[in-house]
Amino acid sequence: MECRALISAAAVLSILVGVEVWSVPGIARGQALVLEDFQAKEADGFPSLWDHENQRSQSKGREAYKVQSEDGANFLSAKDAGQRIKKKKIDWDPKAYPVLTWRWRLNKATTGNEPLAAIYASLDTDLLFIPVFTKYVWSESKPDGTVTEGGMFSGSEIVVQSGTKEIGQWFEERVNVYEDFKRIHKHEPAEKAWGISIVAAPGVDIDFGPLLAVPAK
Repeated sequence: MECRALISAAAVLSILVGVEVWSVPGIARGQALVLEDFQAKEADGFPSLWDHENQRSQSKGREAYKVQSEDGANFLSAKDAGQRIKKKKIDWDPKAYPVLTWRWRLNKATTGNEPLAAIYASLDTDLLFIPVFTKYVWSESKPDGTVTEGGMFSGSEIVVQSGTKEIGQWFEERVNVYEDFKRIHKHEPAEKAWGISIVAAPGVDIDFGPLLAVPAK
């Protein structure tokens, strides 16, 4: 786990690798791999090139996840989602770009949800071609840094944000997914990552900013 910082909406914009994203300290132009910038959306606002984890509830997912814009910056809004969406087949070498960074903002949360939201980094698949992932979560009550070992289908969780007091504030996260993968799964990931996923719990209103992969310092 690396640093996280509270950032204001006015300070998050800069031009990096040709798209509008927030400034990542120490990263020069062209040194970031944009995994998702939420610039493209479908007619109903659902992000382009994303799929639903559960095809039986596609209509609810399309209603819950919408690309929005604020002060010229695009982000993904998730309202009462209760399900995961995924983006796969990304040209991402996690060894060359091991650090995943993104920002998120909690707007509303009902009690009893654990976790409130999460980003999944899927760097490999198992022998049955099921994604092997690490889940970075915003927890309602677990302290930052809490690690929960996963099972066959649940995946391991690392808490990177906790609590519901800072409503309406953007937080930036920065995690070394490559090192986390090796530590948790005890082997090297694939040369090309499987993809990323996003989930927000029922009763939660949360925004997700662009997701970037950057080299380690």
